[in-house]
Amino acid sequence: MTLRWSHAVLYVRDLEKMLSFYGDILGFRISDRGPLDPRNPGLDITFLSQVGSDHHQLAFIPLRGADGTTPLDHFAFRVDALADVKALAGKLRDAGYGAGLNPLNHGNAWSVYFRDPEGNGLEVFCDSPWGVRQPQVKPWDLSMSEEELRRQTEEQFKDEPDFRPIAEFYAEHRRRLGE
Repeated sequence: MTLRWSHAVLYVRDLEKMLSFYGDILGFRISDRGPLDPRNPGLDITFLSQVGSDHHQLAFIPLRGADGTTPLDHFAFRVDALADVKALAGKLRDAGYGAGLNPLNHGNAWSVYFRDPEGNGLEVFCDSPWGVRQPQVKPWDLSMSEEELRRQTEEQFKDEPDFRPIAEFYAEHRRRLGE
């Protein structure tokens, strides 16, 4: 299994200043944004990208305090297939890191979140067959077959904005980014 760098999610103090810097200076564009937690209105996550092949390369959550807390929520790596995500989850369990495994379905990706030995957040994911506006978060069971997870994903997300086959989703994403 090969892990390919995908994105980082950062806690920020001044979202508008960060968006201006990353947009005006570094050339990132907002690819999506929305409520991080429906129970916490006003707390949005903002996704940024420069490339149409990735929904986001960075994401910002305005939660970083002035106390110097870490700006990192997590680093993410993409793998080729659901079997790779599940194999890694098994390897983590076998090595004693299973207690913190958190499998999440974002509609457009099937992920497992966990922490390294020093507590840094990591995500390993593969694309699902669909695209859907983000953020989206639903738990999924690592024991599910790929076909069961496909059916569950379609059922859970089919009524969400912009739900469509992943190729169509990324074609529109590339168009919005001007590629």
